[in-house]
Amino acid sequence: MDTRHQWLTLVLIPGLGPATIKKLVERFGSARQILTASRKVLEECTFLRKDSLAGLCAQKTFAAAADQELRLAEKAGISLLCWDDPLFPPLLREINDPPPILYVLGSPQLLSGPGIAIVGARAASSYGLQVAERLAKELARHNLVITSGFAMGIDTAAHRGALAAGGNTIAVMGCGLDIIYPSQNKKLHEQIVGHGAIISEYPLGTLPEGFRFPARNRIISGLSLGVVVVEAAHRSGTLITAHQALEQGRDVFAIPGRIDSPKSEGCHRLIQEGAKLVHTGADVLEELSLFTPISASEEKLQAPPLPPEEEKVFSFLDVYPKNIEEIIRAAELPAHRISEILLCLELMGLVASLPGKQYQRLAEPHSSSV
Repeated sequence: MDTRHQWLTLVLIPGLGPATIKKLVERFGSARQILTASRKVLEECTFLRKDSLAGLCAQKTFAAAADQELRLAEKAGISLLCWDDPLFPPLLREINDPPPILYVLGSPQLLSGPGIAIVGARAASSYGLQVAERLAKELARHNLVITSGFAMGIDTAAHRGALAAGGNTIAVMGCGLDIIYPSQNKKLHEQIVGHGAIISEYPLGTLPEGFRFPARNRIISGLSLGVVVVEAAHRSGTLITAHQALEQGRDVFAIPGRIDSPKSEGCHRLIQEGAKLVHTGADVLEELSLFTPISASEEKLQAPPLPPEEEKVFSFLDVYPKNIEEIIRAAELPAHRISEILLCLELMGLVASLPGKQYQRLAEPHSSSV
């Protein structure tokens, strides 16, 4: 019998969560031996719930459901990695409650490569989004797989950064792989399937209910050598991922933010508790001793020489957004000319326009000594 069918049968039995299945495997040795064990022997497993015991002793219904699930997965081009599959990621197998099965769209081989998780707030600031995307680019260029949770905000920025660098990324879902959630990320979903992997522990058709996401987070950290938290409030689901990473023996990194920003409060608390403060990808690489890190100065985009008026406007801008009225007063140039210059700088990738007619510098000023 197909071992995938055996594992699916186990997963579909009520009450058999990852931790319970791991206990059963440690006792019996394999999914097949669990399913063929007698009721008397199973009753000796005091950790089994009554409904789970009943399901194991009357497997036909769940075996039939496993047949159907296997057919649907194959039709959708989804690979199934069971806990004893050679392609099952070894780092994830080590955690206390590894998923018995991983559903995979894309490349299963990526799951075993060296990777870093980048996570953070859904309602992220422009600063957080830019940092997450830049950091993902830097790390992806060093052949690290970027893992995140596919949510809006920091997760989305991390996936996009990895793809923009020509790297690979893994999205860990909190629902079945036949559901794209959030739906706004449909195009990103397609891109990740082509240049990475989208994975879930949940059977097809499983809805993205809130309680599933904290459980999903242990997979994000479990796949990774370390977790970088970009933005997180004091009470945040992102901090669950960080604490799970610590329990799993993974490194935890945090990006500092403004001290008056609630979105950075969780990161600052992590730093106080011993998380590594991160400015650039080089900090992560150096801490993990993976590669010879490039210098921080090489990581930063530097503006080319600019004409006097453009240089005057650009030099006034900062990484913290400034309103156009402030810029006009400081530069002492006509409003229409300021608008022209800002548009030019934005097209050059040196400046970002933000809601509320605010502008933010993305590059360092030109240095004549370079």
